[in-house]
Amino acid sequence: MNLDKRSPRIAVTGGKGTIGTVLQKGLTDYNVVSLDRPEVDAREYLLLKKHFVGIDIVIHLAFHSGKNNLYDSDNSLMAFNVYQAALDAKVRRVIMASSVHADDFQMWKGPEKLTAKNIPVPDSVYGVSKVFMESLGRYYARQGLEVICVRFGRVSSTNKAPGDDFWENAVWLSNEDCINMIKTCIDAEEVPDNFAVFYAVSNNKDRIHDTGNPFGWSPK
Repeated sequence: MNLDKRSPRIAVTGGKGTIGTVLQKGLTDYNVVSLDRPEVDAREYLLLKKHFVGIDIVIHLAFHSGKNNLYDSDNSLMAFNVYQAALDAKVRRVIMASSVHADDFQMWKGPEKLTAKNIPVPDSVYGVSKVFMESLGRYYARQGLEVICVRFGRVSSTNKAPGDDFWENAVWLSNEDCINMIKTCIDAEEVPDNFAVFYAVSNNKDRIHDTGNPFGWSPK
């Protein structure tokens, strides 16, 4: 990625979370700033816009998981604020954390692998929230933002495969694959048609997801 031949400035919302912690340990060659509560609350648009000025790429990870699978409107608000603040602050690219739960993979019968090209049927309210974030990204891509929605698999701070659970193993994403995937998204020269969505899981024995993407990332 050639941004005036300098290292891109990257802002990570929710940088204190599991994925954010993994990425910050792996993105040491990049100019990364973590934006997290209580200092920076993604629900506050003006504050977010202020911190996005001079930023080239935003990685949005902040999310309230909620309780008992109930809908949390703050997640939609944060996604909207990130997209709008990025557009207004002239950020070039937003990498949005979606999830494998955006489509009910446990209902997939195959025989081909599940692709992000399918119309998603979420498996939970959590998945519904992620599909909304993707749809909002499609809108902002038409406004000029480059948007990459990554349907993350299971990321663990211990970097250990789940064990005996078939579905957890099927969607596991190792720390190495997670870091390399994000680096690929950061370094990409462009996002075709300003929008991309793809699955990010490791090349597990039980993998059912197609990880095809326009950036050349391939999981190990």
